[in-house]
Amino acid sequence: MEIINVAIVEDVEEIRNALRILINGFDGFRCDHAYSTAEDALINIPSVMPDVVLMDVHLPGKNGIECVKELKKLCVTTQFMMCTVYDDDDNIFEALRAGATGYLLKRTSPARMLEAIRDLHAGGSPMSSEIVRRVVVYMQQKDKPSLATETLTQREKEILNYLSKGYLYKEIADKLFVSKETVKKHIHNIYDKLHVQTRTDALNKAFRR
Repeated sequence: MEIINVAIVEDVEEIRNALRILINGFDGFRCDHAYSTAEDALINIPSVMPDVVLMDVHLPGKNGIECVKELKKLCVTTQFMMCTVYDDDDNIFEALRAGATGYLLKRTSPARMLEAIRDLHAGGSPMSSEIVRRVVVYMQQKDKPSLATETLTQREKEILNYLSKGYLYKEIADKLFVSKETVKKHIHNIYDKLHVQTRTDALNKAFRR
């Protein structure tokens, strides 16, 4: 079984330890490195090169968004997921612009957290449903519907709709009674047709004005 190596950057010791225990408690995951500040993360993570980094937004000193922006240049294969209590537009879009490809709220259930890490490692962009809703509202207010979605099949439009509501690959598969691999193939086709590489970009293209 492939092991997904995860690093954590979280200043609250109880949360940091809880996340580490959760990740190390399941097959297929490993967390050997956890840091309480962005400064420590910037020194150590480039030499560790984890598959996934769970990053808090609010940290003492340099914040998590600034940390992601700097680490992204040094760890090109690492995927970054914000794990925070902040769900305001400024933090969401600044984090995505900095290079984060996932955004979960800390109240996310343990099972969904682990599935989100899997999805992120597999090339997805998992986000809490509240975050996706904010992205969609932002795009709808800023953009008008794009003709690009006319090239999508009905099933692809259905899957895009589930993506816009924050569903993970496995959840979409369960909804449509198909395999997770089938969903991944459809999403790959959606990205190809819309000429994008991430969920955020796909939603942006789908709701462009």
